[in-house]
Amino acid sequence: MALKSSDEIKQIALRTIVEETAAIEGLKNSVNNDFVKCVELILQSNGRVVVTGIGKSANIAAKIVSTLNSTGTQAVFMHAADAVHGDLGMIRQQDIVICLSKSGNTPEIKVLVPLLKLMGNKLVALVGNLNSYLAMQADVILDSSVSREACPNNLAPTSSTTAQLVMGDALAVALLECRGFTAGDFAKYHPGGALGKRLYLRVADLYFHNEKPTVSVEKGIREIILEISSKRLGCTAVIDNDKLAGIITDGDLRRMLQGNTDVSMLTAKDILSANPLTVSSDELVSDALDLMRSKNITQLLVVDEGRYMGVIHLHDILKEGII
Repeated sequence: MALKSSDEIKQIALRTIVEETAAIEGLKNSVNNDFVKCVELILQSNGRVVVTGIGKSANIAAKIVSTLNSTGTQAVFMHAADAVHGDLGMIRQQDIVICLSKSGNTPEIKVLVPLLKLMGNKLVALVGNLNSYLAMQADVILDSSVSREACPNNLAPTSSTTAQLVMGDALAVALLECRGFTAGDFAKYHPGGALGKRLYLRVADLYFHNEKPTVSVEKGIREIILEISSKRLGCTAVIDNDKLAGIITDGDLRRMLQGNTDVSMLTAKDILSANPLTVSSDELVSDALDLMRSKNITQLLVVDEGRYMGVIHLHDILKEGII
């Protein structure tokens, strides 16, 4: 084993990135009429997209399926080797099949393609060899050719699988935009993840778990401190005749104590910050988080139609994995 210096290791990594970047740049010429035809075929089909491949191409095919499903295009993965041992049964008459292969000439592909043609499904070849068996048999060709692999021996699938992945993403995004797929649609398919929560979780879903710290304008310093401490949200709303008059935070208390020698006669009216930042219960939690960050604060009063409802705290949002 030849030992490498730290600089040599960095150069190897940088060379790989540069070579794969060049491979991606070369894909610009592949966005042609066949690419458009592929998008149109999928949009016009009442079936699903079946994506298949062998070896490393199968791994990329599985990722493309995941991306398509999460962006509004129904897709299933079929391993090319398993297809000829029973998995062909998953294909429906109106499904469109996308077959990934660098060479387009592997034995599994040569067995699979005639069966797909016999079944009458439209075949899209995402292939790195335009003169291959797969390319010649396909109805549509998505060219993922690369000049060489990033592997120094030009053997290990590196640039070629990156090119396949990028073409798959380009196809998914084109379909997404053609369908008018929205952020709300995305949330429907990602309800359990942080991305989905940013798109559907609302303030009303979180604040009601908290206490509702409240003091009237005439309350003294002791009552204010007890209210903030007992509710553990770092603040309290100040109410005057059932209307929100302001907010007092633990920071306000610290600043007040530093600036006054005698605080025994002070009331909430003397300490409060009027016109506090508020958020309505039906606003997205992600918007509340953005407001907190922009103002460098950790809590917001929840107010609906002038009525004080409670408090949402930064910790509530972070617990949901929204950052």
